[in-house]
Amino acid sequence: MAQVPQTFFDALAVRTWCGLALTALGRAREEIDAINVYPVADGDTGTNLYLTVESAATAVEAVFAGHEAGSGAGPARKPSLADAARAMAHGALIGARGNSGTILAQLLRGMAQVLSADGETPHTDGDGLSRALRYAADSARQAVAHPVEGTVLSVASAAADAAQGARGDCGTVARAAYAGACAALAATPGQLAVLERAGVVDAGGRGLVAVLAALVETFTGELPALSALSGSPFPARARVEPADVVTHPACADPAAGEDRGDGPDGEGGPAFEVIYLLEAEDTAVARLRRRLDALGDSLVVVGGDGLWNVHVHVDDAGAAVEAGVEAGRPYRIRITHFGLDDAHTRGGGRPPRERVQRAVVAVVPGEGLAGLYAEAGATTVLARPGEPPASGELVEAVRRAHAREVVLLPNDADLRHTAAAAAEQARTEGIRAALIPTRSAVQGIAALAVHEPGRRFDEDVVAMTSAAGATRYAEVAVAERQSWTMSGICQAGDVLGLIDGDVAVIGSDVTTAAETVLNRMLAAGGELVTLVLGDEAPEGVAEHLRARVREAYLAVDTVVYRGGRQGALLLIGVE
Repeated sequence: MAQVPQTFFDALAVRTWCGLALTALGRAREEIDAINVYPVADGDTGTNLYLTVESAATAVEAVFAGHEAGSGAGPARKPSLADAARAMAHGALIGARGNSGTILAQLLRGMAQVLSADGETPHTDGDGLSRALRYAADSARQAVAHPVEGTVLSVASAAADAAQGARGDCGTVARAAYAGACAALAATPGQLAVLERAGVVDAGGRGLVAVLAALVETFTGELPALSALSGSPFPARARVEPADVVTHPACADPAAGEDRGDGPDGEGGPAFEVIYLLEAEDTAVARLRRRLDALGDSLVVVGGDGLWNVHVHVDDAGAAVEAGVEAGRPYRIRITHFGLDDAHTRGGGRPPRERVQRAVVAVVPGEGLAGLYAEAGATTVLARPGEPPASGELVEAVRRAHAREVVLLPNDADLRHTAAAAAEQARTEGIRAALIPTRSAVQGIAALAVHEPGRRFDEDVVAMTSAAGATRYAEVAVAERQSWTMSGICQAGDVLGLIDGDVAVIGSDVTTAAETVLNRMLAAGGELVTLVLGDEAPEGVAEHLRARVREAYLAVDTVVYRGGRQGALLLIGVE
């Protein structure tokens, strides 16, 4: 469907831009991951940018939904420009992934500060958009401890410069910003030697170009050609062999992640990436910046108004977290080791171990399931509630599996793009990789149950895919907030029963809701019921459901597993 252009930058334009930017990054994600060579070819940048914008778009949609719900029986109310811009910035901040995502979050925050400066203004014009882009570029550069030219920061500054030279409506300014960004992106190989050697442009800058192309589409209804305005073509889909890339000796791991925006070119680097959200006062954050800068590199601290996103590469991860504790309250802490045992970093001291023929790499939502999958021979990546893994973590798991052939089980519909990026990166490293689009851990269990490493690869993938597809999945969880669902409006604290991803039951009792869900699933037939209990599931719910199956469905077997801290109270699978 053709996009209806927005005349002014108002709340609807913010919503439209977020949606179009998410679509654009979804299209370009694999391309961006593939050209990510600074400081290592690890395939995270496109996925991290996608997840950051996805969080921003979700926050904006929630603001619109809240206003529509609050209008009652009257005409639907729309949020103000300030409401939408602040939601966009906040969503990006709390969902920022990797260094490129953190910098993009600061760019959006800088724009939001200008767009929401006058809370009563319903919209802004081209002049206001130009000021927003300028402030965004400047604030992002200030957030990076040691900026390096030839990165996303250079592209953002060039876009802002071009926008300031334009005169006209929002469409005119957006086109100018996009043209400036394209030209700057084409110049990045001449600014960073590692990009020139690999024959690619900067991955973070390429992502920003996609976001600015979505801004042009928002105001003109037309998506510009990638390099048509720059006057200089650049390698949009270059594929880089790892052997051709100069890497940090201590950082050649997928989790090291992408275009960092600062740091040396090809010299040794720290062993850990530390990321966390931080509630702290401005004065405490100023001290935190100084301390973290002394501990490591690639330091980016973005945010404000009491909430910050902290990203740094260090050798002492504990000290980086302790610094956050001293500054305020850190949470959503993520520490990633930069794979010292990886083939890119290993010295010649010992011969590499022989690869196995085939492995399964699976994302699992709880420690209990991680143990279950590991017992079945899978290499696991733990997905903590609210913290989905990045593609770099999946690539690291693929490397850890050390196999010639790998089957990926994302076990979550939202991880499809992430897993696809990991599979693509694995293929560039000579690994035969297949993605089975499992949407729940119970589908992954079904796939793993029929996995036979001795079978031909294609036959094994088909059998696993068939088993996963024949498994319906459900979960029982507690609503965190009021929301519209397929079954009506739920309130915070309500028990929700979701079947195949859609809310089918809204209730107040976990056991009752779980029984209703199970009965609906078995009404379509089934031979095996799989129950995965979370730590907070009520005592006796599994035995109640098992008894219910025995009484009403004589030919159906039931198996029960402990999932640990998996987010949902209960996962249900019916094969």
